[in-house]
Amino acid sequence: MATRAETVEFIEDQLSGLLVRTAKMFGEYGIYCDEKVVGLICDDALFIKPSDAAAELFARTEPAPPYPGAKFYHRVPGEALEDREWLMEAVQATADALPAPKPKKPRR
Repeated sequence: MATRAETVEFIEDQLSGLLVRTAKMFGEYGIYCDEKVVGLICDDALFIKPSDAAAELFARTEPAPPYPGAKFYHRVPGEALEDREWLMEAVQATADALPAPKPKKPRR
């Protein structure tokens, strides 16, 4: 089941206070915060990447793979997705805990 555009728009709206963008990725969506991949939107669900961010912040989530064969991420249930403040805090904490992306090599 593919993610609906309405789901992506809702998540983007919930995170509108942050520097966030989404991009199509493998038929689903990647979500970036501060130009770091912080999660995936798959099958109309948000999965936040595991990181060294405070574990208690993710008590509202459940471990689940975003797609078959993937490592476990923090799957955000519906009621937590509706909580804009918590969601922005969780996404920003994840971005802060992740290393900066490596610069891309220029094409020859």
